[in-house]
Amino acid sequence: MNNSQIKAIIGLGNPGNPYKNTRHNIGFRIVDAIAQEYNGIWRKKDNMEIAEISINSHKVMLIKPQTFMNSSGQVLPYLKKQGINSDQILVAHDELEMSFGKMGLKFGGSAKGHNGLKSIISQIGPDFWRLRFGIGRPENKEDVPNYVLQNFDKSQDINIVYLINESIVLTLNQFFNNKV
Repeated sequence: MNNSQIKAIIGLGNPGNPYKNTRHNIGFRIVDAIAQEYNGIWRKKDNMEIAEISINSHKVMLIKPQTFMNSSGQVLPYLKKQGINSDQILVAHDELEMSFGKMGLKFGGSAKGHNGLKSIISQIGPDFWRLRFGIGRPENKEDVPNYVLQNFDKSQDINIVYLINESIVLTLNQFFNNKV
């Protein structure tokens, strides 16, 4: 698989203002930052928002499902109709198993309890790229549903802007130049 063949980046999150700055919406914030960096303009299409961009001469579709996290996979039939295979998809999402601000690219694997990933895996299987953004884990495991739906604290929020604008754009440039 040639990394430059990525044709779609799906940011996971929940639609609507109440969720805008929650930990679970980091995927939306990532694709919003990518769209801004590469002059993408969002438009509504069925159950999603789409922006088309070019990264290092590669045409890429950015997608924000508007179905809520647990049904994120509902955007996949559209990508299949566009001739986009699972290994040409990069999903940006929050990651409980990584400390705040750590990021990583990964191909394949399980959902690890992430309902947005479960929904995508149910549509196309596990063989797609993931851009994971660490949000840390609450001390009490039972608090996970509340934790992911809480806003980042102010100091984290300031760091997120930096991390997204600097590190993720740099990572994508490396990714599309086959340096990862």
